[in-house]
Amino acid sequence: MGLIVGKVALITGAGTGIGREASILLAQEGATVVLTGRRIEPLNDVVAEIKKQGGKAVSRSLDIESRTAIFEAVDWVGANIGAIDILVNNAAVFNLTQAVLPGMIAKREGTIITVSSLAALNPNLLGGAAYGAAKAAVKNFMTFLHNTYRNQGIRATTILPGETNTPIMDNRARPPLETERAVMLDPHDVARAVLLCASLQKGAMIPELQICPTFMRDTSADIETARWVGAPDDTPDKPKK
Repeated sequence: MGLIVGKVALITGAGTGIGREASILLAQEGATVVLTGRRIEPLNDVVAEIKKQGGKAVSRSLDIESRTAIFEAVDWVGANIGAIDILVNNAAVFNLTQAVLPGMIAKREGTIITVSSLAALNPNLLGGAAYGAAKAAVKNFMTFLHNTYRNQGIRATTILPGETNTPIMDNRARPPLETERAVMLDPHDVARAVLLCASLQKGAMIPELQICPTFMRDTSADIETARWVGAPDDTPDKPKK
């Protein structure tokens, strides 16, 4: 048990991958975790695992595309669990941050951690242009929070992981093979970075943390496949089917 004992942590995308692992680690360190996501079943499974280990957790289905639903969820947490001390943006960022920020500013203390991606710094066809741009915008927004609210006790941290073996890999134009996934980051390692940033004593914070696999794999096949997705058949040099 450490410096987050008794803290309330709200985590998005908590049913799988990084969000799941972060929820478990924060609960192990004494936080009461509120798990949110689109599907309630995976969330309930994680809550059961946390409670089995003696931790405190609740689940709540949340449509992060609905601003109204987000503010309602934050109000519900405040009324039923307690004021939110830690927000882990593992999915979405802007509306949830706006919802929790006033309460954190009022008590002059709060930690907002957003999981971005190294694609924000090195955009390429693996994630695509839109993905890289979105992750860069997230990084910019978190830097804005850090520069604007740090003297009001708000710690804003961006974590930028490299390739991580999560279900999102299945959405790629060329889903990685199991042998390729084996050399990616494990979600647990990224979650440990989340825990580190959340559990520093009050006078310290990490504005930005990069974490990547030790082994740099050959992604040329992935990039070549992604290059032609959606391109018309008469595009010069496009491989024939």
